[in-house]
Amino acid sequence: MGPNGHIVVPDNVIIPFIEGDGIGPDVWRASKMVLDAAVAHVYGGKRKIEWLEILAGEKAFNETGEWLPAKSLDIAREYLVSIKGPLTTPVGGGIRSLNVALRQELDLYVCLRPVKWYKGVPSPVVAPENTNMVIFRENTEDIYTGIEFAMGTPEAEKLLHFLTDELGVKNKIRFPETTAFGIKPVSKEGSERLIRAAIKYALGHNLPSVTIVHKGNIMKYTEGAFKMWGYALAEREFGDKVYTWGQWDNARKTQGEDIANARMKRAEAQGKLIIKDVIADNFLQQLLLSPKDYSVVATLNLNGDYISDAAAASVGGIGIAPGANINYLTGHAVFEATHGTAPRFANTNTMNPSSLLLSGVMMLEYMGWQEAADCIEEALAITIMRKRVTIDFYNLMHDATLLKTSEFAEEIVKNIK
Repeated sequence: MGPNGHIVVPDNVIIPFIEGDGIGPDVWRASKMVLDAAVAHVYGGKRKIEWLEILAGEKAFNETGEWLPAKSLDIAREYLVSIKGPLTTPVGGGIRSLNVALRQELDLYVCLRPVKWYKGVPSPVVAPENTNMVIFRENTEDIYTGIEFAMGTPEAEKLLHFLTDELGVKNKIRFPETTAFGIKPVSKEGSERLIRAAIKYALGHNLPSVTIVHKGNIMKYTEGAFKMWGYALAEREFGDKVYTWGQWDNARKTQGEDIANARMKRAEAQGKLIIKDVIADNFLQQLLLSPKDYSVVATLNLNGDYISDAAAASVGGIGIAPGANINYLTGHAVFEATHGTAPRFANTNTMNPSSLLLSGVMMLEYMGWQEAADCIEEALAITIMRKRVTIDFYNLMHDATLLKTSEFAEEIVKNIK
């Protein structure tokens, strides 16, 4: 990590990778093929990635007896940037999510999910090209902290007594004897660093707005506070670079709606970044009704989980949706496939590797290797437009050619130029 807040990347760089569970090895091999080909083509040997495997998930458990070995975390910390395939997470019991564990251990407070359409990708919406946004999902707080107590345990009983006897919420717990509990921590510091990163990204990429998505009408002291802390931070730290709906509302209350609207229009004309907010359930509607209105989204952990997958559906699904987990202060970043392990398709060489490959594109961009990133995106777009695709797209296209995972990667490599 350099003194200016940007990572310093050598020309011959070591990148740790986790191939993942289920379909992970198939999509990793395909993605690695394309990444290596693009770097070799663009830089002619002057730059190169040396891949260093680290263990997590089922492969780690089978070899070491641990799902997430401390050695793997130590390597990820040391090398800053890494990439991973999908990892197993049981539902309802067993181990905690390894993805969440990685994010928390490395304090990767931003889950970065760009959502854009590639021409030719089958989509359930009429105009998928209208969706082009970047979602900043808070990654270390909210209910994903895993503070839960199962029904009938001493811990649940103790918390029940505390809530009813000390805090007087007895009438709000409908069935106290059969209730499980979860805690939702949302901090000012955690909220501010997420929203700050979103605003800096929008300013750096000359984008028109940042939308704070929340459920503050119901959860007033967590989600509602997230919104208020975001507005306050924007006005305090970014000054005349931004104009917030909070400022518009104050002008409306003190000087009337006409003046408030005039100030908003003037701010837009001056190129100021508009900071606004939307209730989460309404935003899920707007993803379909008016996606053009949103460029950068900042939201809490659970909302971000729902929103990023819902948005991805409109541009072709999570099979082509990349993701990254980043700490912009330390430089640590883990780029990852956003889909699951799909164990019944493991070792079939049939699944779409685009999610992991495009996460690799994000990794190259983060490293400053933009030329290689651009060349992969272009080659992928050409391959899809020529309808030479894997089974997921093949089933939704007319006159397409069905390719295996490895063949799809080979086709992308042919189109690199």
